Amino acid sequence: MSTTSINGEAYTDQESDTVPLLTSERSNINSTSQVAIVGANVCPIESLDYETAENDFFKQDWRSGGKIQIFQYVFMKWLLCFFIGLIVSLIGFFNNLAVENIAGLKFVVTSNMMLARRFGMAFLVFSVSNLILTLFASIITAFIAPAAAGSGIPEVKAYLNGVDAPGIFSLRTLIVKIIGSISAVSSSLFVGKAGPMVHTGACVAALLGQGGSKRFRLTWRWLCFFKNDRDRRDLVTCGSAAGIAAGFRAPVGGVLFALEEMASWWRSVLLWRSFFTTAVVAIVLRALIDFCLSGKCGLFGKGGLIMFDVYSASVTYHLTDVPPALALGVIGGIFGSLFNFLLDKVLRIYNLINEKGIVYKISLACAISVSTSCLLFGLPWLASCQPCPSDASESCPTIGRSGNFKKFQCPPGHYNDLASLIFNTNDDAVRNLFSKNTNSEFQYSSILIFFVTCFFLTIFSCGIVAPVGLFVPVIVTGASYGRFVGMLVGSHSSLNHGLYAVLGAASFLGGSMRMTVSLCVIILELTNNLLLLPLIMLVLLISKTVADAFNGNIFDLIMKAKGFPYLETHVEPYMRQLTVGDVVTGPLQVFQGIEKVGNIVHVLRTTRHNGFPVIDEPPLSESPVLYGLILRANLIELLKKKAFMSATVPTSIDALKLFPAGDFAERGSGNGDRIEELRFTEEEMGMFLDLHPFTNASPYTVVETMSLAKALILFRDVGLRHLMVMPKISGVRTSVPSVSFFKILPVD
Repeated sequence: MSTTSINGEAYTDQESDTVPLLTSERSNINSTSQVAIVGANVCPIESLDYETAENDFFKQDWRSGGKIQIFQYVFMKWLLCFFIGLIVSLIGFFNNLAVENIAGLKFVVTSNMMLARRFGMAFLVFSVSNLILTLFASIITAFIAPAAAGSGIPEVKAYLNGVDAPGIFSLRTLIVKIIGSISAVSSSLFVGKAGPMVHTGACVAALLGQGGSKRFRLTWRWLCFFKNDRDRRDLVTCGSAAGIAAGFRAPVGGVLFALEEMASWWRSVLLWRSFFTTAVVAIVLRALIDFCLSGKCGLFGKGGLIMFDVYSASVTYHLTDVPPALALGVIGGIFGSLFNFLLDKVLRIYNLINEKGIVYKISLACAISVSTSCLLFGLPWLASCQPCPSDASESCPTIGRSGNFKKFQCPPGHYNDLASLIFNTNDDAVRNLFSKNTNSEFQYSSILIFFVTCFFLTIFSCGIVAPVGLFVPVIVTGASYGRFVGMLVGSHSSLNHGLYAVLGAASFLGGSMRMTVSLCVIILELTNNLLLLPLIMLVLLISKTVADAFNGNIFDLIMKAKGFPYLETHVEPYMRQLTVGDVVTGPLQVFQGIEKVGNIVHVLRTTRHNGFPVIDEPPLSESPVLYGLILRANLIELLKKKAFMSATVPTSIDALKLFPAGDFAERGSGNGDRIEELRFTEEEMGMFLDLHPFTNASPYTVVETMSLAKALILFRDVGLRHLMVMPKISGVRTSVPSVSFFKILPVD
């Protein structure tokens, strides 16, 4: 029986790309399309098993569970959602508390030196403290958890699409993500903490779902209820929603963000659980913020987190306000696509530098930190001092705290408007730009300098080896040119400049991240201004439409640069012209229903396939027939238990009596057993294994004439890792290739 296949993992056999699939039974392999030759560039990252393996072992385990076990399972899912919301909200609060106090202390010390006219010492303290914080964040990331670098949103999005990237949800990654994000954001880099909060929430969910960390022996048996990737996927989705809710105090926006941007698979039950998780986050944060309002949280700002209250009951807009909003949408689309293009190029250059070693990674981060400190301290000297307004809503100048009127080098009674934006935390800069009743506070030149600085520093800062996010820097950048447009429109509009800054932030978010519904709700929850809803919707739709004409959203570009084999929601037109039979290759490794131990060990040691077709031949069946598919992990577990037979005689064994259900549970984010670690005697290599009780007898199977487009939709919607391809010949069932879609993605 000659059979061939393509499988879900990297297979290095050079002949596998040239052997025909069904020889005389099908047309020749299409070797000219993008899809057919993708095997030449195989991604080593494995995929996840979202499919239920309906073997005899699973059926016995399912039937043995009573109402109490089912209730316990459902209750534990809701309980874990509660714990995810509780832990993520505490982490989010701790992050903000730490950043506000560390960065606040740094700015207070520097400002005091500026008041004493010790400008050189002030610059030295400012730049050295920034360098130390950046150095610390990059060192712990590079040496302890490289997977914690960046925002983590592309990694989580790829995981929810079915990509099992190594180490992204480990306890080590979680700890470095939290500490590194605090250090990086406090170092005055143009980076945010909302993106890392999404990764943090996903890490918390994944670790709770598998009962803790096996590597560090931090496991809790009462949490180990979820033995498959499907349940962990649901929990990680809830964790990502909780991360946005904790980062922006936007519970509904967090749910919509997980639905619109993160999840590749959704259902109503998941919507309820994620909403419950974000509700827990909102309640806990509200309680903690009320505690901080009493002044017990140090320099932690009044109102807490990044809540930019621009509510105004008198907001009205007319038809004359629509053209500026349309213009902001177009500008946001152009700037957003340009931002994505430049960031993609910079990340590729950084990758070339980072490949040279850890020293180069850390040196690059330090160089960005020093350059940023020089710009942040030097640029305010270009702005002229402005007299304090007589009707200011707060003390002017503001000394020793955050506010709209930074004194910097100005004489008494004056303030530096550029320093109020640039010599501040990103959160305070956004708060100043969004502020109302400040139409005459900023100069045109200061806003323009601030926009250019934000735009390019964000691009150069987001590729360093540290946990850094993009959300807040993008909001700052968009708010700056939005306020500039508001200043140009001036009295011709009924909207104040702060509201134009909100619209500008929305336009740049839509142009770079290409989300609409979730961003709209997040901005509304951030600003507490529902009256702007129609204009925000209009700006987001236009900016996304304009930007889509140039390139993809930023997270997809980063995923592509990192090599994650992400399955898009849409199909390319050429996929309608190809069939699955055109793209499968071989050779295929199959097992008999009762297979020799030596053959199993040899195949496992010489291939990296995750699943293997199981064939029954006479005398077990009247003719060769496909029995099902068995997973690599199950084979290794059977070999580890050494449940061998001395003859090829089927046995009607009770699998549950021989093996506990936990033995076949998936290993979570840790590494499972490896075939290289198992040892066998010559006598054991000559014995047999009955694979029938552990074989999935109902795998997804299609005929070879199915279009590639339909196969992609099936893979994404069902969450498959393997797809069996059968020849379309009546009465012939001897060839049973299997295809995994990660190997037939188009490549550049």
